[in-house]
Amino acid sequence: MQRRPAVITVAGVIVVASWTLLAAGQLPLAPVGTSGQTITPVYEGWYENSDGTFSLSWGYFNRNAEEIIAIPIGADNRVEPGGPDNGQPTHFDSRRQRGVFTVVVPADFGDNEVNWTLSFRGDTQTIPGHLHRDWMLDALGGGAGGDTPPIVRFTENGPEHRGPGNAPEEPLTATVGTPLPLVVWATDDGISRRRRPRDDDDDDDGPPPLVRLTWHLHQGPAAATFADEELKIMEDGDPRADTTVTFTEPGEYLLRVLANDRSGGGGSQCCWTTAHVAVTVHP
Repeated sequence: MQRRPAVITVAGVIVVASWTLLAAGQLPLAPVGTSGQTITPVYEGWYENSDGTFSLSWGYFNRNAEEIIAIPIGADNRVEPGGPDNGQPTHFDSRRQRGVFTVVVPADFGDNEVNWTLSFRGDTQTIPGHLHRDWMLDALGGGAGGDTPPIVRFTENGPEHRGPGNAPEEPLTATVGTPLPLVVWATDDGISRRRRPRDDDDDDDGPPPLVRLTWHLHQGPAAATFADEELKIMEDGDPRADTTVTFTEPGEYLLRVLANDRSGGGGSQCCWTTAHVAVTVHP
């Protein structure tokens, strides 16, 4: 995703600030510890949808290097207006997680705001989402390099998911203790394959994958265990990737799959796709 830089005037001097600096301004200057630290919502920016609406993209910073946090939807984890549940996570993986959900706002949203509030360990953070021009993302167009996000489907010829956020698929059903199959088809434009691979892509498994898939628990009353948290789609291989997930408690869950192409995403959020799967788990 390409972001237009912010132009800021300081004492009569025009300064161009990158999106990275804007986003960093949301994060309190607190150290990362193994555990015992706080969590901050992060507003990533916005992009326009084909129907004229806008998507506000959100991530978070769990300031713990190892501790995974659960904060149920409610007074301590709310998105307003329209909430408290507006698709935000209740399960927070460690460190910085980018673009984990979006909030769609109408074409006439104007100068209004959407606010995500997290309260944890005595610390309350409220971060606004808005349509300020400095925060505009080229989330789907590929920017100047033309590297568009991977396409994710949950059936071979099903609806496409592309970019930071889409509506969840129709709920799957599962039973406590019984592995539930998860199937993803992922393709990519391959533009990033012409770039120099990252050092951490040179592993013992061979060449870097065309698309790297990682599964996460997004919402749910208890933990979920994936047989394979990471899967790879190779350039000349099968676009289908299979794994399973097992639940220990009944309830309503939302799973998130992240599809990264070989550019690796990173701070610029280009080029990857986030897609969600709802699961109803029976006793």
